[in-house]
Amino acid sequence: MLSIRLMRFGSKKRPSYRIVVMDSRLPRQGKAKDVIGTYNPLRDPAAYEVDVDKAKAWLAKGARPSQTVQSLLDKAFKSRSISNPT
Repeated sequence: MLSIRLMRFGSKKRPSYRIVVMDSRLPRQGKAKDVIGTYNPLRDPAAYEVDVDKAKAWLAKGARPSQTVQSLLDKAFKSRSISNPT
């Protein structure tokens, strides 16, 4: 089963994350199938970038997002619909 989740990067006590699509049975640092965005929780407010088209494509293929990624995707979809009302 595919999952969309966070992969940790950065140094000790300075985390940053990539939003990746990977097999749910692999460890957190395993090989990702695709990178669809980034998330930096240390910024105020937290900074994130998501390729909405890639995310929608993976969701259509059956990938399940984690709770944190789901909230980031909701924000990204909402901000995209506000900025681009087509």
